[in-house]
Amino acid sequence: MKTKIYFDNDQFIAGTTLKDDIELELNNMALHTCVNAADVLENRKKLAATLDCDLNNFICTQQTHSANFHKVTPTDKGRGAEQMDTAVSNTDALYTLEPNLLLCSFTADCVPVIFYNEVNGLIGVVHSGWQGTIKEITLKLFQHLMEHEHCNPQDFHVQIGMALSQQKFEVDADVYEKFHTLGYAEDFMYYNDETNKYHIDNQQTVKKQCELAGIPTEQILIDTICTFLSPDGFSYRQDKQAGRHLSFIMRKD
Repeated sequence: MKTKIYFDNDQFIAGTTLKDDIELELNNMALHTCVNAADVLENRKKLAATLDCDLNNFICTQQTHSANFHKVTPTDKGRGAEQMDTAVSNTDALYTLEPNLLLCSFTADCVPVIFYNEVNGLIGVVHSGWQGTIKEITLKLFQHLMEHEHCNPQDFHVQIGMALSQQKFEVDADVYEKFHTLGYAEDFMYYNDETNKYHIDNQQTVKKQCELAGIPTEQILIDTICTFLSPDGFSYRQDKQAGRHLSFIMRKD
């Protein structure tokens, strides 16, 4: 099974699954967009074995491009792991202070954000499609963590995962206006005269939101692989039936 590990140290393991020609449904990890749920569960079980954790330790959400987040507790263990209807509803980000729970985010072009706090061990994942970015889900989550979980922004390390590149993220004026209204995304957009389309760098916009939350720039990494252009990527824009990557993080006991 093809996975990319972003970090694996004494405290944390985090990474993403990749599209894989030899796996069931090309290694699709999402129950909400699959041909056969049993195949997706088989893929998830393989991932669990690779990470030396149980599928019942996964926590998944029903993603709705919201700015909603959920603090995971031990009672959430296994939610959405084997069936969609037990997933955390209407939520696009998870965080926890608990060990041995695998937080999951599903993407195929949208921006996954994976992070940990090196001091208190807090971990989290965010699903930030362009709508989530407009709603500033990442910035709002970090502001919540500073205010309610007493985190210091200097203690966070952030990995922005593979997503649709600026080259392939073409939008019309209506979406451009929404990014423009943010007031800090102008440097991450350009206009193509030939196609009359705007091109937006969603990853860089999300990185800016992390910086606005106070996280040091050198502690924010970006995976520059384009999900549309790479054979390792699932791309909804390229194929509406595409599977999904699973971006994950777990704090080790």
